Amino acid sequence: MAQIVNMPRLSDTMEEGTVAKWLKKVGDKVEEGDILAEIETDKATMEFESFNEGTLLHIGIAEGEVAPVDSLLAILGEEGEDISALLNGGGAPVVEEKTQEAPKKEVAVASNEASVEIPEGVTIVNMPRLSDTMEEGTVASWLKKVGDTVEEGDILAEIETDKATMEFESFQSGTLLYIGTQEGETSPVDVILAIIGPAGTDVDAIINAKPSAPKAEVAAPKEEKKVAAVAESKPVTVSDNVASSSDGKRIFASPLAKKIAADKGINLSQLKGTGENGRIIKKDVENYQPSQSAAPAVSSDSSVSNSIASVGVEGTEEVKNSSMRKVIAKVLGQSKFTAPHFYLTIEVDMDNAKASRAQINSLPDTKVSFNDMVMKACAMALVKHPQVNTSWNGDTTRYNKHIHLGVAVAVPDGLVVPVVKFADQLGLTQIGAAVKDLAGKARNKKIAPAEMEGSTFTVSNLGMFGIQEFTSIINQPNSAILSVGAIVEKPVVKNGEIVVGNTMKLTLACDHRTVDGAVGAQFLQTLRSFIENPVTMLA
Repeated sequence: MAQIVNMPRLSDTMEEGTVAKWLKKVGDKVEEGDILAEIETDKATMEFESFNEGTLLHIGIAEGEVAPVDSLLAILGEEGEDISALLNGGGAPVVEEKTQEAPKKEVAVASNEASVEIPEGVTIVNMPRLSDTMEEGTVASWLKKVGDTVEEGDILAEIETDKATMEFESFQSGTLLYIGTQEGETSPVDVILAIIGPAGTDVDAIINAKPSAPKAEVAAPKEEKKVAAVAESKPVTVSDNVASSSDGKRIFASPLAKKIAADKGINLSQLKGTGENGRIIKKDVENYQPSQSAAPAVSSDSSVSNSIASVGVEGTEEVKNSSMRKVIAKVLGQSKFTAPHFYLTIEVDMDNAKASRAQINSLPDTKVSFNDMVMKACAMALVKHPQVNTSWNGDTTRYNKHIHLGVAVAVPDGLVVPVVKFADQLGLTQIGAAVKDLAGKARNKKIAPAEMEGSTFTVSNLGMFGIQEFTSIINQPNSAILSVGAIVEKPVVKNGEIVVGNTMKLTLACDHRTVDGAVGAQFLQTLRSFIENPVTMLA
């Protein structure tokens, strides 16, 4: 049966999208996960993957054309299938049941429930796709409660994605009639998040409507199907709340509660939940006070008093991987096993860099780090070695004319890579200010997806942790990543004499499909020249 693919909402502010490029043409076979097209949003150009399998029967928006969110993008189905009825006379932008007057209502209902009549003025708000890789979201906090009046532009909730915690604003005005995903709960994209409409409107029919089997299969992750019978009203969120105790009994807890418990080393089986149906929620973990009586008692039995007693208790706990951790595993796994990595290491004399940094930082309101100096040197070296500033595209190699530097930042849930745009056009202090601002946003989970997209080269620095040398996995679609080690004071030979010097090791990981050994080596030579002579970076 033919499947309609609409223009997706790929950012929280996206109202229309431009098809930058189609990766499939009419007649091509499409597998689930295949990239259908590159879509330009108001923030970035993103790859849009298919959630269905079949043959591409129709393209509704040509390359270069702009169309609103939820307009007909494409139709997938069986080869030779008649789709004339869907095209509504041959070329309408959306099908008949998804008319331009009320696209959001009909699309929302179709993706979550069986056919049900939507009362006048009522709008279903689905879990939004707030990043290009987001598949599910966790409600960190609700800023409105049921019964509150909502104005267009009001912040409804803070939603944790795989990349950051973002404020989600309402695009409608009305009264908040229903909340479908509670604080701490996780739901897939496009599942009902809330319902907004006139005060007093009865929305029980929408809430109680059974999910249609084909749509549920698309929306719900495979591992969640096996526990869907536990609570039919919310089949897509149940498995996020289930853990296991040591005696095999199931423990119901929100993902946020499980994460906090794991961070604090608290065994969930020792907690009593105050949430719905006894589910353990955030406040239960935060208010938990260990009881002294819970400490294991040593047996006083005389039969064991003369032997070594076993005082330890073996135990394990399954902690659900966060969305960010799953994306890190997926992306870095793909990079490591698809791109042929090779590594080049050099040692850089840092004496001049240390002296120059001290002079620069002696100026009023000026603060430059060694990492800022490395970033600036990388930007300048990439200008001279454009082969390193490339991306592998199968049949072609894309040479990036701009230089956007990604900088790896550790956050509690994993790793994010904010991007300093047009770094070659920025001075040392400007790069420093940009990195500090982006890193702060990343650690506070306030960074926007657009601020983590579009890198052409990445720098990872573990020197501040005392790591002298390491290798990194390439952040695709980049062709290389630089690993920066610690500055070490040690004996070095200068002018034929052994003296105390300061050195730092840099390791370049290269994708051999685009960067050859000689090219990588020449890049590192240029990089070393800039770092060892900081005055060249002050122009």
